[in-house]
Amino acid sequence: MTITAAADGSALGNPGPAGWAWYVNDDCWRAGGWPHGTNNQGELMAVLDLLRATAHVPGEDLRILCDSQYVINSITKWMPGWKRKGWRKADGKPVLNVELLKELDRELAGRTYTFEWVKGHAGHDLNEAADERARAAATAYQQGVAARSGPGFPGGHHPAAAGDLQPATLDIPAAGQASPPAAPVGRTPPAGGPVVSTGGGNAGGKPRATPAPVSAAFEELDLFSELDNEALDVAEATQQGSSIEPEALVEELERELLGPLVRGDIGRTAVLLHPDFMEIGSSGRVWTRDAMMMALEEDPGERTDIEVLGAERIGTSAVLLTYRSFARSGTTLRSSLWVLDGGRWRLRFHQGTPEA
Repeated sequence: MTITAAADGSALGNPGPAGWAWYVNDDCWRAGGWPHGTNNQGELMAVLDLLRATAHVPGEDLRILCDSQYVINSITKWMPGWKRKGWRKADGKPVLNVELLKELDRELAGRTYTFEWVKGHAGHDLNEAADERARAAATAYQQGVAARSGPGFPGGHHPAAAGDLQPATLDIPAAGQASPPAAPVGRTPPAGGPVVSTGGGNAGGKPRATPAPVSAAFEELDLFSELDNEALDVAEATQQGSSIEPEALVEELERELLGPLVRGDIGRTAVLLHPDFMEIGSSGRVWTRDAMMMALEEDPGERTDIEVLGAERIGTSAVLLTYRSFARSGTTLRSSLWVLDGGRWRLRFHQGTPEA
């Protein structure tokens, strides 16, 4: 038998009041949150709580529907390398959300699971239900009222307050409140479908099963190829067939890319950044597309105010946008080269220089 559940997270402000939720059906779901956290933390916590809530049925296969590539790739691709490096990334910096990831690694030990990427906010019933509950939990913490925790999983047990990770341990320097424990319900959620694949974590030297493939769609693709194919239709209305002049459209897309909600959405940045994108940052660091997308997914930053200095068309398929950005540390002069790629404007090159 297979338990199919959607897991999702939400953060108002990112970071800000945050929520998480997993959902099987109306009689089987759970949600919680913190006064201060990030969207990624909510996404990870939703999966972690689902694993804890189903720990009493380890023989049941888990099919986890998730709209976060950060979560899927962290668990199925990056975690083994991070562990070998002492929970550090390829550049030697500590892995973000490491306590959550360590807990996930422990809970995955011996479990049979698969992850399936679903497009967020696209009408998928289970994903929408999890998103609604995660957002409601974040809103409750924002308003200082009690968040609905949900009925939980039948027969399941979830650790009380002391067992939940606090935002202070999740790379967010703020006090937090643990999520309420789940309450059992009397009805068994529907489950069905064949075993797709097996996988597991590794803790205490226990044998580890072969990690599950995320889905056939993700096999033999680079990290973001599937996102490009699936997410490009998001831009159809604003790009293809648009009557807006290229200069104005590029300015609109640049402003969109500067917003934290878009920057934290790896599917949307996959649309906006050209496959050969490169940036020379104001610090002098050179960024590739994959490195930039992963960095933005982990820390989308705050909204940036800008003053457009110019937008100049270069031939028929390129626009050079120059502008000044404002931050607490000062102003930066920036230039972005947008090119027409398959009927869509995508950012090919960006450079920032601190203003004297």
